[in-house]
Amino acid sequence: MAHQAGGQRPAPRPVPDACDTQAYLQDYAVLLESLALPSLVVDHRWDVVMANGAYATLFRGVRPHPTAMPGDNFLRFVLFHPDAAEVLGEHEPGWCLPMLAHLRTALETYGHDHELQAVRRDIAQDPIMEAAYRQGLPHWMRAVGESATRLDGAVRLLHHPDPRRGPTECRVVDETPQALRAVGYRRLTMVLRDARRPAAPVRRPRRARGTAAHLTVVPPPQD
Repeated sequence: MAHQAGGQRPAPRPVPDACDTQAYLQDYAVLLESLALPSLVVDHRWDVVMANGAYATLFRGVRPHPTAMPGDNFLRFVLFHPDAAEVLGEHEPGWCLPMLAHLRTALETYGHDHELQAVRRDIAQDPIMEAAYRQGLPHWMRAVGESATRLDGAVRLLHHPDPRRGPTECRVVDETPQALRAVGYRRLTMVLRDARRPAAPVRRPRRARGTAAHLTVVPPPQD
């Protein structure tokens, strides 16, 4: 398996299970790396268990971050990394709000999970994110419907670092085999489509680390 986005890590992460499961995961990592499309395997916390070289390439330009690297936890990257919108196009409606919805669902299922609770606490410490989670997310889901939160089949915009691609739509495909599902893992692949080239593409400026972006689904804070 290739370098993970944001650094090199032994692959895959160990899980407390039988030797045959470990062997399966080792072989699955080889399969994943053979793919030309960005693909990753996550657990219920969105910790990245394994990811291929195409995934690492997609996020190769992001700056280091202590808690939100895309090769460590995809949920944290989407919500907290200041460079997330540089790669994930239409960041708020296409990625941030759906991932907040996934967090809410995960907390309903794994309410005592310490890592998920830590993400929730980090959201609560950011007034903009907290307002988005408490008020903006329910409003958005009423407006767009539950289907907008589903990842499998969703078409999302990427800003690929390869200049031949540029702004590129991808379809997110959930193709989790039973063996991965049995250990609580999920595999997602980003199927890159023909480059989307608007007449005047707008790139959001990078934020300084620790500076919260305004989410348009909630009113801006008053001075």
